[in-house]
Amino acid sequence: MESYQQHKQMTLLAAIVQSLAIKQKVGLFCCHKHYCVFPAVQFHGNNISEVYNTVVWGVVCCTSTTRTVPGNTSAKIKKCSTKDAEIFMGEVNTRLTNRKSQSSQDWKDIGELEKVLESTNVTSTTSISSGHLVALLHQAKSPTRLTIYANNSEVYFETVPNTKVLVHLPKDLGAGPNNTIVFCMITWPETNGTVLGAQGLLYENILVGLSVSGKNVSGLQERVNITMNVTTPINETHEPRCVFLNFSTQNYGSEGCQTLWERNQTYITCSCDHLTYFGVLMVNSSPSPSDQKILSYITLIGCSLSLFGLSITVLLFITHKKFRADVSMKVHISLVFALILLNVHFLPSEMVAALSSNSLCVYMALALHYSLLATFSWMALEGFHLYLLLVRVFNIYIRRYLLKLSVVGWGVPAVIVSLVVIIDRTAYGYTPVDSRNPNGTAICYVTNTTMMMVTTMGMIGLVFIFNVIMLGVTVRRFISLRQGQETNCSRVKQDIFSLLGIATLLGITWGVGFFSITTAGQYVFCILNSLQGFFIFLWFVMSLRKMQKSAAEVSNATQSTTEPKN
Repeated sequence: MESYQQHKQMTLLAAIVQSLAIKQKVGLFCCHKHYCVFPAVQFHGNNISEVYNTVVWGVVCCTSTTRTVPGNTSAKIKKCSTKDAEIFMGEVNTRLTNRKSQSSQDWKDIGELEKVLESTNVTSTTSISSGHLVALLHQAKSPTRLTIYANNSEVYFETVPNTKVLVHLPKDLGAGPNNTIVFCMITWPETNGTVLGAQGLLYENILVGLSVSGKNVSGLQERVNITMNVTTPINETHEPRCVFLNFSTQNYGSEGCQTLWERNQTYITCSCDHLTYFGVLMVNSSPSPSDQKILSYITLIGCSLSLFGLSITVLLFITHKKFRADVSMKVHISLVFALILLNVHFLPSEMVAALSSNSLCVYMALALHYSLLATFSWMALEGFHLYLLLVRVFNIYIRRYLLKLSVVGWGVPAVIVSLVVIIDRTAYGYTPVDSRNPNGTAICYVTNTTMMMVTTMGMIGLVFIFNVIMLGVTVRRFISLRQGQETNCSRVKQDIFSLLGIATLLGITWGVGFFSITTAGQYVFCILNSLQGFFIFLWFVMSLRKMQKSAAEVSNATQSTTEPKN
């Protein structure tokens, strides 16, 4: 029997001849024993290794029983034998094991493996294994429920020693005599770390593939359940999330999958309504249902208090002439208006999402996104204004200063929202509060995850970094001004309150969100940020008292100098 390497070389030579002779005419192919190569790709020169990299993984194996070539209904190729599938699995195993780091080629290898296994001709239940891969091929006589057991080297319909994965396939898969049910488990080499650029650690480095040849199985009424035994302890800061390989986006997705797991449970179950390759990611743990309820109440109460305090702040600004004449106060009041818009649209968002009005939810999502971006724009402008006051000090006059700030503060968010709508018109609508629980509480916000991360998290991160620098400059300035002066308790207390007020205006508390890994951190984040508007209200009241006290001292001093002496 020829070696697989010989098969490969013969196939490559034939592919080169074919490509040169027919000038890469799509659909024509050549076969040699185990594999068919389609020269429907761009060749670069006549180098065999170069052609191998371009062609071999567009290969489908063949022996007996014909099927239609994808993209060319007039051409026919033959199905794989079990031996073909085993050889192909060995090649995939070698490539995955030898590859030092994950790449897009991994996706192609796994996708081709799935096609080969589905094309394998079986008349009964067949188990195949090669290195880190095990597969089970089953031709169903009629639709029926199936239970599959697998460990690192074996897979059967009966219990196997040290079972790692247990799969329950529902009856409504609809697989019959013309379909092959395919199970494939890949135990990734531990030396390669996380798989396919995962957004988290892939638990046990296991991927479980499920498919049915000749059928597009999705939207199942009765879900497929993949249960994995917990052999490695899961620490308190992480929890499992069931995901699948989305070959079109080359990323992990969780749509249609539910994660059934509780802390200290000895197994994880993924319940999904479609078939593909599945895995379990270890992600930062989310609060328990009771904690989520408490956090929801804290947010509701905090935002309500903030909205009340911000409304009073606007009245204080309108009724006090000295506030209206102060440029800094005008910058602060713009931030106040942005926070009012944010709270007005955030508080009813969950209620609007529960209604059936899609257009109302889209408006609420768009307005909430805009007001959040406007809030961060004005926080950044607060940092810029602070820079002018503390660093430049002199020569800080800017013509039409407030108008220019307003164009940036209100205009930039409008541009970002407009671009989001232009790029993706469906970007606004219903979105779950917890992405790991798509059937949980929803609000009206950005549904496109990429758009949300770029526009929201990106802007929060940039503003936070800039304002932290500005806060550091402010602290340094306070220290330099106090050097050589007597320090007393009241002066230190006053400086601390001033710095806390500036930190609130700069939105420093939003940075806590980047470090809220634990439940305690999420409590701190919710309390501080839901009450930001109320803290600003207190800062305005203190500023008013300070201004009135200063005016009273000036008045007393003036009166004492004008009074006649006896």
